Amino acid sequence: MAAIVAEKLVRKFGDVTAVDGVSFQVQSGEVFGFLGPNGSGKTTVIKMLTGILPLTSGRGVVDGIDVSADPDGVKQRIGYMSQKFSLYDDLTVLENLRFYAQIYGLKGKVAQEKIEQTMQQNGIEPYKDRAAGKLSGGWKQRLALSCAMMHGPKMLYLDEPTAGIDPVARRKLWDLLFELSGQGITFFVTTHYMDEAERCSHLAYIYYGKLIADERYEPAGFKLKHGLKDARLALAAGDEVAAPLPLASLLRDHFLSAVARGWQDIDWAGLARVCAADAGL
Repeated sequence: MAAIVAEKLVRKFGDVTAVDGVSFQVQSGEVFGFLGPNGSGKTTVIKMLTGILPLTSGRGVVDGIDVSADPDGVKQRIGYMSQKFSLYDDLTVLENLRFYAQIYGLKGKVAQEKIEQTMQQNGIEPYKDRAAGKLSGGWKQRLALSCAMMHGPKMLYLDEPTAGIDPVARRKLWDLLFELSGQGITFFVTTHYMDEAERCSHLAYIYYGKLIADERYEPAGFKLKHGLKDARLALAAGDEVAAPLPLASLLRDHFLSAVARGWQDIDWAGLARVCAADAGL
């Protein structure tokens, strides 16, 4: 069953088309990775599919609810974790959780039980009396995730959830996401880290508003939306692929090379330009 359905989504800001005819489906229980360079429309798509941002045209359905017809109904069924930590720094972990429990209409014993359950699930109970502003980056993200799942949503949107946190914290957070996924929660995750993308069960790639790749994970890689068969890329370090490669191989070679150089120069924009040019976009 599809948890999220996007059909020809379009979003315009004046004369600028930020999202241009994007279509995909995310099945229940999937970990969906949404990739693309900065400014490509990833966050805009998330806001459209959470009922935050109205659609210019197209159709979005989340858990069977049309996002245009009933955005408030959609919001009751989802959790959203933004790129930037947006909780209250001067409140403790427990106070933040109590605040979000009240926002979601949880009261009394029900609220207390849910707070305790969420703290245990996310491993943040030892820090419950610490001010959120004094947490490390990884624990801040765990707190943000805890607040996003306070009301027991069926799906969670995570917009670059590991940006700016250390590799160990990133790995631990992803281990937690997989544990929650095993409990039936659907995840929609944007990321710039290829090691994280490889852990997703479904991947899509957006390039400046257009979806150019979309497939559930297989070792062979992506299915190309616009008939792209092969591509070449001069890597940021000056290396060049010796011969045209399938996009899946190109992706892997590019990012393995970036890993070897310490993740310093992942050329998302360069990769996307080559893909788009070969696809005739």
